Amino acid sequence: MSTRIVIKIGSSSLTGVEGGLNREAIAYFAREISLLRAKGHEVLLVTSGAVAAGFREIGYPFRPKLLHEKQAAAAVGQALLMQAYQQAFKDFGLVSAQILLTRSDFSSRKRMNNAGMTVEELLRQQVIPIFNENDTVSIDELKFGDNDMLSALVANLVKAQHLIIITDTDGVYTADPRKHPNAVRFERIDEITEEIYALAGGSGSAVGTGGMRSKIEAAKVATRGGVPVYVGRVSADGDLDAAVKGHGPGTYFDTHLSSLPMKKQWLGFMSTPLGAVHVDHGAEEALIHGGHSLLPVGVRRVEGSFHAGDVVEVLGPENKVLGRGIVNYDDEQLRIVQGLPSGEVVGKIGAIHRLEVIHRDEWITLYM
Repeated sequence: MSTRIVIKIGSSSLTGVEGGLNREAIAYFAREISLLRAKGHEVLLVTSGAVAAGFREIGYPFRPKLLHEKQAAAAVGQALLMQAYQQAFKDFGLVSAQILLTRSDFSSRKRMNNAGMTVEELLRQQVIPIFNENDTVSIDELKFGDNDMLSALVANLVKAQHLIIITDTDGVYTADPRKHPNAVRFERIDEITEEIYALAGGSGSAVGTGGMRSKIEAAKVATRGGVPVYVGRVSADGDLDAAVKGHGPGTYFDTHLSSLPMKKQWLGFMSTPLGAVHVDHGAEEALIHGGHSLLPVGVRRVEGSFHAGDVVEVLGPENKVLGRGIVNYDDEQLRIVQGLPSGEVVGKIGAIHRLEVIHRDEWITLYM
C-alpha cells in the first residue's frame, strides 16, 4: 500500500567529520529512497548539510560560528548539496526539486498554502521534493535545530504517514550510551513526558546543530499533527525500508491522533503568539477536556500587548502552556473583564463582537 513518507537526514549522516560532502553516503540514501519509490511510496526529503558542505570549499578551516560566515558557507554548500542529490537520484531514474524555506514562510498562512500546492504538484509529477532551510537569508541563526523541526512541519503540512528522522545514534536511550554502556534503548514511546526530555543531551556531532532534544521536540510536533515518527540510524542496506515497516534500529514515537487541518497546524506550530493569557483550573478543564471556549470568568492574568484577531498562548495555574488561540479582545479590554461572569462583560466595556475570549473553533490544545 502506497504511503507518504518524509525522511530527514542530518549533517552528520551526509558529511565527513571535518566537513565536505560524503558522496558515498548520498548515493546510499538515493538508493534506499529509490527502493521505497519502486514500491509505490511517495517520498519527500528534508536535508541538512549546506553549511557543512560549504565551509571547507569557501576556505574556513573549521565550521564557522558567526551568522554571516554560516550564511556564506551555506550559499556555497547548498549548490554542492543539490548537485550531489540530483546526480545521485538521476542514477536511479529519479528527478529531484529544491525547496528552500524559513520560519517566516510557515508563519504566513498564504505562503504555507502555496508551498503545499507546489509540493502536491511535484509529487503528482513523480518528483522528489528536497527541503532545506534557506540559510543564506535566515535571520534566526539557523534555529530549525538541524532541520528536525522543519521535517516535523513538512510532515504535518503534507499529511505524511511516516516521519523518519535519521541520526547517528540508534534511538533514544535511558542515558547517553556513549558514557553509560548499560543504557537501554526505548523501542517505542507513547507519550513524550518531561522525563523523556530530560534524557536528551546536546549535539552529538561537530558538523551538525541538532541534538536528541531537538528530535524529541520535532517528534512532539509531528505526533500532535497525527504523524508517527521514527528516530534512529539508517546506514545498512534495507535499513530505511525496515524503519518504514516498523522494525528499524531506532525509537518509534506513536500517535493516536488524526492529522490536523491546515488552520490548526498554523495556529499551533507556525504562528507567533503576541501575548499570554493565564487561566484558572476551571478554564483549564473546560479547554483541555471539555471542548469548550475560554470565557472571561476563567482568565486570571494577561501578559503582552495584542489586539483582537491576534494569536496568544494560554497557560494553566502551574504556568504550563495549554495551547494557543485567536483572541477576541484587545489586551486592555481583557484586563478589564478578566474574572468577570459573562453577564457583566458588556456593562464594563460595551458591545463586543464575541463574548468568548477564545472560541473553541479558534483553539488548539498543545498540552499532552
